[in-house]
Amino acid sequence: MRLAEALNIIRAPAPNGVAFPVLLAAGFTPLHLKSFFHAHLQQALPDRPVTVSEGLYGDLCGALERAAATPLHGIAVALEWPDLDPRLSYRSACRWSVSMGQDIILTASEALERIAAALENIPADVRMTLSLPGLPLPPFFPASERQASAAEIALSDRLSSFCARVSRRPDLFVVNPFRLAVESPPAGRFDLQSDLVLGFPYTVSHASALAASHALLMAPRQPRKGIITDLDDTLWDGVAGEVGPDAVSWDLSRHHHLHALYQNLLLSLSEQGVLVGVASKNDPAIVERCFARADILLRAEKVFPFEVHWGAKSRSVARILQTWNIAADSVIFVDDSPMELAEVAAAHPGMECLRFPKGDYAAGLDLLWRIRDLCGKPAISPDDVLRLASLRQGAEFRRLSQDAVTPDEFLRQAQAAISCHFGPGAGDARALELVNKTNQFNLNGARRTEADWRCLLQQPDGVLAVLGYEDRFGPLGKISVIQGQRRDNVLHVNTWVMSCRAFSRRIEYQCLHVLFERLGVETMLFDFTPTAKNRPLQEFFETLLGFMPEGPLTLSRREFAARCPALFHAVSEHWES
Repeated sequence: MRLAEALNIIRAPAPNGVAFPVLLAAGFTPLHLKSFFHAHLQQALPDRPVTVSEGLYGDLCGALERAAATPLHGIAVALEWPDLDPRLSYRSACRWSVSMGQDIILTASEALERIAAALENIPADVRMTLSLPGLPLPPFFPASERQASAAEIALSDRLSSFCARVSRRPDLFVVNPFRLAVESPPAGRFDLQSDLVLGFPYTVSHASALAASHALLMAPRQPRKGIITDLDDTLWDGVAGEVGPDAVSWDLSRHHHLHALYQNLLLSLSEQGVLVGVASKNDPAIVERCFARADILLRAEKVFPFEVHWGAKSRSVARILQTWNIAADSVIFVDDSPMELAEVAAAHPGMECLRFPKGDYAAGLDLLWRIRDLCGKPAISPDDVLRLASLRQGAEFRRLSQDAVTPDEFLRQAQAAISCHFGPGAGDARALELVNKTNQFNLNGARRTEADWRCLLQQPDGVLAVLGYEDRFGPLGKISVIQGQRRDNVLHVNTWVMSCRAFSRRIEYQCLHVLFERLGVETMLFDFTPTAKNRPLQEFFETLLGFMPEGPLTLSRREFAARCPALFHAVSEHWES
């Protein structure tokens, strides 16, 4: 991003959404860093008016300490060496005396302790990002420039301990210094003239790269939910139908290890809850023999479904999306053929289509990191691990339900159990994750930050219900979140989402039944907004109302009871104050 572009974004008319106030905490004059950060964050939050404040020059720690009592949605901390000791600044007027080395280490340790305490005192609903010092230290220490002196190593050690301590907070995210070095090489970061004249130490290019990293951590994209991969010359080297299952390879000795790295990445992502499917023009029997090899890294049980035939890849991808019940823009497609990539991209707009660069190691490394970046998430929950198993169980559920005498009889025998967790204690990270990643069964498509969510949960007469589900086919984990306020005998529902894995089991009806019965309300007011993706929820409301809603709607207990089908779930309740 160019500076002029950043300024145009900042000066554009502000959106009408809820404000998103952020503190940029830096000990230097932030200048271009502030402009770039504001612009990048505004792009990441197009519906929210972003405001960026700053602290006093040379007082990063004081700014953080004051921030604990300031209403903020986020804090971006750009830490540099002078924040640990002013003598580590090129602008410092002190003498560069070797005898000060140990004292600087002591002062830096005390500063890091104070900064850590300030960060730990920030309220839990404020999202924080932190970048570590990335500028060169002054030529202060006695060793040559090619040698890391004992004092520099000691400073790095103190900084590592500090980083390990503060990163334990689940709402603090550290900018990856290695990735930042790719986008902004260290040799091009420092501008001595700007530092001495303006108090701003960064080059414009580094300010843009660092600001983008902070903004993407402050308002991250939703991770992709699935990867659909080709096989021949992608998952392995060679065309299995021509050379045979035993001759395709992914080994180091034949210089095909790039395919092994790709398999390993897919295996790792699968174990973290990312769905992996196969779309290949191939003979199913030959593919089965390839996956039966003892040395394959991505085992067949980690892949679902397999679309292996001679039909068009775009149709295979469509069937996989239907099986997963997720949208194209939540999926990555990887193939070695530009023609196949173009066909799938044309048929499924929004899908990230990536070419596997056979034999090109530099491009292969870029591909591995690109996939990791698109699918990465800060933490893996037990519900993520359940995703693949629940999809397999869902397929079995649908198959058996089609063979059942009646839907009621099938659901009666499913041994379904729903656990309802009420109260603010139910508002764990999984609840907010569901709110922010669910599209098809989403009341209004609203996305919430941690601060937004905490504010909603703290409203008077607030109601929060998180529902989990399992049946004889297996557990689905936490699959629905309902949030609102109860006023007299009316429940105002602001948020309602349900995972697509829970469709066709009448769970949505049981959600409302539980709320009507347990909360004793006679009416529900839904803050409903039709979106391009929430058609399943629109159709559900149509079954209850007799018409397709176009905006906020009201549902009475009587209307619900008249149209609610038979429910067979065993329901347990857990209340937390």
